[in-house]
Order: sequence, then structure tokens, then C-alpha cells
Amino acid sequence: MSIGAVEAARNILTRLHEVMASRSNAQTKLNTVVEVIGECLDSEVCSIYLLREGMLELFATRGLAQEAVHVTRMAVGEGLVGTIAEEIETLNLAEATAHPDFMYRPETGEEKFHSFAGVPIVRRERAVGVLSVQHVDPRGYADIEIEALQTVAMVLSELIHNADLVDEVDSYAGASGQTGPEQLRGLTLVKGLASGVAVYHQPRITIEHVVAEDTEAERARVIMAFDKMRDQVERMANQAEFGVGGEHEEVLATYKMFAYDEGWTRRINEAIDSGLTAEAAIERVQQRTRMRMRQIDDPLLADRMHDLEDLSNRLLRIVSGQLGTAATMGLRSDAILIARNLGPAELLEYDRRRLKGVLLEEGSLTSHVVIVARAMGIPVLGRVRGLRGKVREGDPLLLDSDQATVTIRAAAGQIEAFETRLGRSRERQAAYAALRDVVPISQDGKRITVMINAGLRDDVANLALTGADGIGLFRTEFQFLVSATLPARERQTRLYREVMESAGNKPVMFRTVDIGGDKTLPYLRHDDGEGEENPAMGWRALRVALERDGLLKVQARALIEAAAGRTLNVMFPMVSEPWEFEAARKVFEGQLEFLRSRRKRVAESIRYGVMLEVPALAEQLDLIAPRIQFLSIGTNDLTQFLFAADRANPKLAERYDWLSPAILRYLRRVVRSLDGYNVDTTVCGEMGGRQLEALALIGVGIERLSITPASVGPLKAMIGQCNVGEIRAAMEGWLANPPKNLRQVLTDWAQERGISVD
Repeated sequence: MSIGAVEAARNILTRLHEVMASRSNAQTKLNTVVEVIGECLDSEVCSIYLLREGMLELFATRGLAQEAVHVTRMAVGEGLVGTIAEEIETLNLAEATAHPDFMYRPETGEEKFHSFAGVPIVRRERAVGVLSVQHVDPRGYADIEIEALQTVAMVLSELIHNADLVDEVDSYAGASGQTGPEQLRGLTLVKGLASGVAVYHQPRITIEHVVAEDTEAERARVIMAFDKMRDQVERMANQAEFGVGGEHEEVLATYKMFAYDEGWTRRINEAIDSGLTAEAAIERVQQRTRMRMRQIDDPLLADRMHDLEDLSNRLLRIVSGQLGTAATMGLRSDAILIARNLGPAELLEYDRRRLKGVLLEEGSLTSHVVIVARAMGIPVLGRVRGLRGKVREGDPLLLDSDQATVTIRAAAGQIEAFETRLGRSRERQAAYAALRDVVPISQDGKRITVMINAGLRDDVANLALTGADGIGLFRTEFQFLVSATLPARERQTRLYREVMESAGNKPVMFRTVDIGGDKTLPYLRHDDGEGEENPAMGWRALRVALERDGLLKVQARALIEAAAGRTLNVMFPMVSEPWEFEAARKVFEGQLEFLRSRRKRVAESIRYGVMLEVPALAEQLDLIAPRIQFLSIGTNDLTQFLFAADRANPKLAERYDWLSPAILRYLRRVVRSLDGYNVDTTVCGEMGGRQLEALALIGVGIERLSITPASVGPLKAMIGQCNVGEIRAAMEGWLANPPKNLRQVLTDWAQERGISVD
């Protein structure tokens, strides 16, 4: 804000303070406000439009026809004023009629005015009105004038709220004023059904006082808040326990740059100089930043601006004293969490009994929070546009992530239909839960091993709940994903020990850390890996661990010590060549000898395994099979590599079927190539968790499955209904001469025999 803008804004605020302090009624105050602004900005027209009953109504004007006051009304999104309210955007036009959204309203007498500028009047992140100015001469308004208008709009927000001039923010659904049912669409990130009330992860900070009584006191509050915020950022930067070449510091460099940016602090101080409170000044600068962000096409720069937005929110919470998230305050009822984005550690802070679902304004299939939410069994819908403008805190929501929709304020019929679906789902879950103690044996006496996938300490409880045979895949990277820094060896040891103790006599297959690719860690970066065009096939998993062998050594020691007196099952992800397995095994054997030399208690024995995700490994199984005790087939990655199809790409996600003869023939060949070797072969991808796909896997020779806990019951039911010899004979025929639609053929075959399939 320039000196001129500060003086103009201060002059207006001083006069508005007098207006607001007067005993006049609200309409008289607004009439005076437009005169004050018009005089101070030398503007021929100044008008205030307020949101009433879902429509923007002309409430006061200087320069337009007075007969139009309370007569001229337009919908949100209609005309220039409606566009400003809908987009929460500033318009500055030298020629108003040239704008595609211009709409002429003859009753206002505005035809002689060419230039137009308007700013939204915002309360709780929603437009509740518009402040506009107009001139006869075509000219663009100077930044000084626009900034003064934006500052005045903040004061007007307080005035109209206190006077109850507009629809109460909490009484309408959004800028459109809708209060009835509304359905929003998004991107399915984790499937599932859930109902609950809307809870914002970051509770909104309501700025009640805009005009400052004591400018110096407000400045002191901001200085104190900046000091506290910078201390927090410094602590974040200094918590790194790991990092080669100062990687952690590099990641936080942008964050720190904004925290110490003199331009940002100067703009906030200038806003205080104009007469705003500390909170209003921060929000005033933040609003301008948001408007600029919408004009940025560069995604990298936009990400950096999100960092500034995050810091602004942090600063606002500090200065207002409104600290904490919804998690720290606790959920009081079944809730659907709403956030722009969310970290995995933040998700884990919530009470899992009350948290039923998550809605994200952003989010992607590969984000860390999605990986953790899937493990927790919490449905997540991402890329939901307009959440903040449509959903109020406490609104009842019906989340149907299966159909990629969320219904706001559902009607009775919608609720009834949803509850019926939810009830059926729960009935099925209850029926499957009753199979907890049932051993998965086929009708012809074949024992199928059914294990679960896990990644969190609490997941181990699902062993007892489902009656699973063990943990076929424990994803050790979850501990890394939810940490701000590399987990110390002691923390890793404690987690692994607790997992094994909780599992009792049931085996746990620990997969060494699988990071990189879609699971990047801010404290572990690779100079050559930035901007990889194909991260899924890049610097990730075992490739990272072997290059950064310190990472693998720490994890090896933690696992070996945690398994003291027990058998340790450890497998390495994304093995492409036998030498990679040997290099990783050598690290573990080296750490085992080191710990023995220090007379530490160690694992009684180590069973080694590999993940078959890279197709190349299948061509060398005869070389690696004599050296391993188990092999796990990761069908998620294996499928995308076989078909050269990115599973995170929505256009390709449903294109390649797991029941394609190509995949099933490939898996059958893997199983047969391991005949004669003492190697346990398990499928641990999502494919194994679906009844129909699991039936096909059994048909090609797979006898061990590791799946999500929720899939154990359905699979036990299916296994008890099938005849393994019969499905294997049928599969031989289908793969020898594949039908056009194997999925349909298999479905019909199963249904004819009374076998439960999805």
C-alpha cells in the first residue's frame, strides 16, 4: 500500500468511524458512507449492494438514480456486481460495457458512466455484498483507489453485520443463498459411505473489530505475533534429524523467506497505519494475496503462494489467540472433516470413532493423507470445488465417495435412500465379522491363507477383529510419512516391537521403507529426482534405500533389535535385479553382525522376501528364488508397469482390467516358476481384496492373500463357497482360449455356483 493509499484509507476510516459511532439508523449510515467514499475518492458514483434473500440488492448510492435503491436486484453471478460476489474478485474496468458479464440496468441511470471498479464485501470468507465506484470518463482506477476501497469494504463488513443488514452468514449455504439440498462432485480418493456434520479442520477466525482504537497497540500485537510465528518456523527447521547436503533446510527455505519477508510485514503495518486492527490488517493483505493467486498460471508459483496463505493463517491465529485445529478441540459428534488439504499426521490427530469422512478442496490419488486414510478405512473425496462457499460448519452431509458425490442439507427422501444403502453395508459388515473365527477352507478342503495389510500401530488390532492369519504387508513408510523429520532409530524400534508384540504368534512381514515416487518426503530429497516425468518408475523404494544406505542401516538395526528372540520377516520393495536384493540383504546381515558384536539382543532368525512389482524380476526368479523365503506380488504397481498406464491418471484408472488375460497369465507363470522352491507366494495388492479378483487369483494358483481388514470377511465367505480344483480347471480353459469379456464369464460362472462375488 503506497503512502497515498494509506492517507486515503486513513481519511476514509476516520470519517467512517464517526459515522459508525453515530446514533443514526443503518440505512442513514450507509447513505452517509457512499457520500464519504465518493468525496474522498472524487468519485461520481459510489454504490453499496448487499446480499438479501439470496439476491444482491442496491442499498445505497451516490450518483445513480435514488429510485433504484432497494429496487435494483441481481443474482449472484449476474452482471459485474454479481460476478464480483461470486468470484470474490476485484474488477477494475476502464470501459464497463466491454466486459462479457456487463448487464445494463436502465432504472439506475448508469448509461452515461463508462469506468467501473468494484470490490467484494467479505465476511467469513463469503461475499455478503459489493462496494463499487463509477466515472463518466473511461479510465482505469489507480492502485491507491482500489486499495482504499478494499480497506473500506472490511469496515463495511463489520457495520452491516452489526446492523443485521444482510442474511446471517451462518443462515445461508453460500454466496448463492441456497438453503435446500445441493450435491457437489469431486474425485474419489478413498471409497466408502459416511454421514456426519461438517467440521472445518481450521476453524474460521471471525474478525469482530476492524477499526483500531490505538494504532501503536495494534502494531505491537503484530510484532509479537510475527516473533512467535518465526520461532515456530525456526523450530520446524531445526527439528531435522536427517538430511544430506542441507536438504531439510532447502525445503523450508521458501517458508522461512515468507516468514521474514519485509514486504509482507510492511504491507500489514501500512494497513494498520490506515486505521485497521491487527487482525483486519492481516486479513486485508491476505485478501489481496488471494486475488493475485487466482491470476497465477504457474503451478510452482501458485504452490509458493499457498505457503504464504498458510503463514497468514498461522499469523492470524496467533494474533487473535484462536489457536488449534478441530482435532485439538475434539469432535463432539460424527463428523465429515473439511480442509483445503491435509497432512497424514494431522489426520491421525482426530478421534477415529467420530471422524467418518474427509472432503478436500484439493488432494490427489497419490497424496500421503490418502494413503493413511485408506489404511484407516475413512472415505475421502477430493477436488471438491466451492466447498467453503457452499458448506457451513455443522451442515449435515452425506458422503458417497463410491459415486464421487457429497450431498449438503439432504432432503428426507435422500437421507432415507442413503441410510438404506449404509444399513445394507453395515449388515454385510456384521455378517462378515461373524466369520472372524472361521478358517478359510474351500469346499474341496484347500486352506487359503488370508492376511491383512497394515501400516499403523493401531492396525494390528484388526488381526483379532478379523481372525486374519497375520500381517502380510506392514508398510513401514507410514511412520515416515506422518513425521516432520526422519523418525529416530529408537522410535522405529519401539513401533516395530509393539507391532510384533501385539501380533503375538502371528507373522508380520515388514516391508522396508517405500518412499519416493508418489510418496515424497520433505526432509529427504534427491537433486536429480526433482521434477521426474515418471516418478513411479524413478528414484523410489529400494533404489532410495540403497543410495542412502544410512536410511536402510538405521531401519535394519531397528527391526533386528525390535525382533529380539523372534523371527524377523523382512522384504524389499521394487526389486528389479537379483543384485539389488543381495545388496539390501548385505546391509541387514552387516547390522546383525554389528549388533551381535555389541552383545545386543537380536532377532532369532531373519526370513527374507522381495516384492514383485517390476516385471523384469519375473524373468530372473530362478536366480533369486533359492535365496528368499517369501515373495509378495504388488499388483498395484505391477499392473501399471505391465500396461504402461499410470494408476493415478483418472483417464486410465478404469481402462485396464485386473481380470485381463495378460495379467492372469503373467501371474500364473510367476506361480509356476516358483514350483519346487520353498517360497511362500502372496498377492498383497488391492486386486486380492475383491471377491471376484481373488477367485481368479486362486484359479491361477495363488494360495496366500494379504488385503485390507475390511476385505477379510468377504474373502472368507467366498473361499468357503468355492471349489479350488474346479476354478483352476475352468481358469486353464479360459486362459488357453480367452473369452471376449473374462470378467463377465467369471461372474456368471461364480453366480451359477452360488459363490459370493462383488
